[in-house]
Amino acid sequence: MGSKWRKAKLALGLNLCVYLPKTLEDSSPSSLDSAERLSDAALLSPANWAMGSSRPTTPTPSSHGLKLSRSGSKSSKTCSICLTKMKQGGGHALFTAECSHSFHFHCITSNVKHGNQICPVCRAKWKEIPVQGPNLDPPPGRAAIGPVGWSQNDALVTMVRRLPPPRRDLSRRHIVPLYQAHEPGVFNDDESLDHQPVFDERSSCNKNGTGENFCRTIEIKTFPEVSAVPKSSSSDNFTVLVHLKAATSVTRQNPSRNQSSLPQFSQTHRAPVDLVTVLDISGSMAGTKLALLKRAMGFVIQNLGSNDRLSVIAFSSTARRLFPLRRMTDTGRQQALQAVNSLVANGGTNIAEGLRKGGKVLEDRRGKNPVASIILLSDGQDTYTVSVSGANQPQPNYQLLLPLSIHGGDNTGFQIPVHAFGFGADHDASSMHSISEISGGTFSFIETEAVIQDAFAQCIGGLLSVVVQELQVAVECVNTSLFLGSLKAGSYPSRVMADGRRGFIDVGDMYADEERDFLVSVNVPAESSSNLTSLIKVRCIYKDPLTKEMATIESGEVKIERPEVAGQALVSIEVDRQRNRLQAAEAMAQARAAAELGDLAGAVSTLENCRRVLSDTVSAKSNDRLCVALDAELKEMQERMASRHVYEASGRAYILSGLSSHSWQRATARGDSTDGSSLVQAYQTPSMVEMLTRSQAMLLGSPSAQRLVRPLCSQPKPR
Repeated sequence: MGSKWRKAKLALGLNLCVYLPKTLEDSSPSSLDSAERLSDAALLSPANWAMGSSRPTTPTPSSHGLKLSRSGSKSSKTCSICLTKMKQGGGHALFTAECSHSFHFHCITSNVKHGNQICPVCRAKWKEIPVQGPNLDPPPGRAAIGPVGWSQNDALVTMVRRLPPPRRDLSRRHIVPLYQAHEPGVFNDDESLDHQPVFDERSSCNKNGTGENFCRTIEIKTFPEVSAVPKSSSSDNFTVLVHLKAATSVTRQNPSRNQSSLPQFSQTHRAPVDLVTVLDISGSMAGTKLALLKRAMGFVIQNLGSNDRLSVIAFSSTARRLFPLRRMTDTGRQQALQAVNSLVANGGTNIAEGLRKGGKVLEDRRGKNPVASIILLSDGQDTYTVSVSGANQPQPNYQLLLPLSIHGGDNTGFQIPVHAFGFGADHDASSMHSISEISGGTFSFIETEAVIQDAFAQCIGGLLSVVVQELQVAVECVNTSLFLGSLKAGSYPSRVMADGRRGFIDVGDMYADEERDFLVSVNVPAESSSNLTSLIKVRCIYKDPLTKEMATIESGEVKIERPEVAGQALVSIEVDRQRNRLQAAEAMAQARAAAELGDLAGAVSTLENCRRVLSDTVSAKSNDRLCVALDAELKEMQERMASRHVYEASGRAYILSGLSSHSWQRATARGDSTDGSSLVQAYQTPSMVEMLTRSQAMLLGSPSAQRLVRPLCSQPKPR
């Protein structure tokens, strides 16, 4: 029977895709094996994005070089777009281009639909492009459509379209791609928000004795460095630790998804997100890098909720918006996956243009979700806006890479945090760190390709759990004879008022279960009569992202005892631990400055001295987890400064990602792992860990992970 179908195919034309019904003689054990597992990038296919789901595949019309053979054939290739096998007779039509490279027809038509007219493999320009033809699904109750029905369908002859010559825009003096999507001048075409009712029930709400609800989104604790100071003693630099912890977010089981064993992020008890991803698709991203980036974006799309909105900016020599801010409903996810799947690597690296469009998407939007953020990934250096400084040139102004809509100028503070991900050994870690630091985001160093998805997972695990916004911490002296000395708040903007009695720290957003620690120094005068001295009180002012209401929480007064006779002062472990963290961060910054000047030996010595000092502290001697992790991190940084080559390849980025993590007290991807060290775990929240677990469970189910993943740095770091 198969031969008759082939004769019918030849009679209709060689360029037509014919659906061949399988017969017993065509069957083979290999064709009956339906347990073949999807590769990593196959998760990008809308048909397969929900793990474990399956639906019957139907043939799609192909064009140019059609590949049809008996289903028992053992020949197979790999589609360069989705990285899955192209098994002849497997139910998918194949397209072979003029350059002899083959693809799944549905993959390449999606590629062409989004403006690409060149081969994703060899970059050859095509004169003919595949066009989606009619649906050849068999009608209900029939095994296949007969040749009579095909011969009457005039649309079949349009499955190959010859491209007209490219038109020129004389005003811009360059060729304009015919299929490039038109972008409006104002990005106010964002999808409207779905206003869901806000529930009063919150994870941090409880019933008090009268039966009324009360919420406590922020927990405040204070720790003086010692609990007692003799009356006759005074101190000009007495330290008080202010510890904040955000409430736990609500999660619930969502049985509609296959990963029902893992709790899903609640769509009604958390603030929805407007997320813009700005992705580098320059020529250096071609191959495995781009395939794994697509897989990571597939994971992000899969785990955003129906109230979250996503827009994707792709940049190389220029930048384009793939689609406007769109809600991640089932339809939105499928369209987003198709757009990401169409990306092809080519051209240079224009980070500034990508960020400009990313900022414009959020600036021009008509509706605004409570949380907004940008994720930036690049593996190269921007050569269009900021020139690389030489030995005798000043440091480049990386603020030029950020539009005002993101950093808001020098006086207004940051508006849109950019979480930057430096990818591989050739990215400009200094610029990526500066972008994140200026905007209020974090900088992560992705050393190994395998970490892309995990790094994204950790980041969105935090973004999807924001419980506090616009948080400001106010510190006020209680005793009239006390004055504030300093507020050690890392990268968070802080200030002490002119009277010296009040200070403020601008914290901004906090994720669920996230913690912040700030050291406040005050003077403690000698006491003549009282047995207690009141030092400070703390007040937190913040906005609830769901109700948009402002709330205020105050701590009790911080007091110390004033005995007549000095006893043995017991130093607070909590205060000592945070002193060590700040001291380690300062040593990292000094070591990096020395390394940039070429003094690697001095940088290593600075780190070694810090390790020695930390080892003598109270918290280190008690085997405090943070102190152990700090020592391991400092040692790792020493090893990454073994030579100039090692420092350039990974040392600089590793140190900068560490500084970013400590200055914002927020987890970042570091080197080749997101969860392999206790240091990273010190800043991870349960929401981040949960999303990481989901990502790693998905990766374990991908048989081609080991084949695709390889280190990006050619020089292995010394051990």
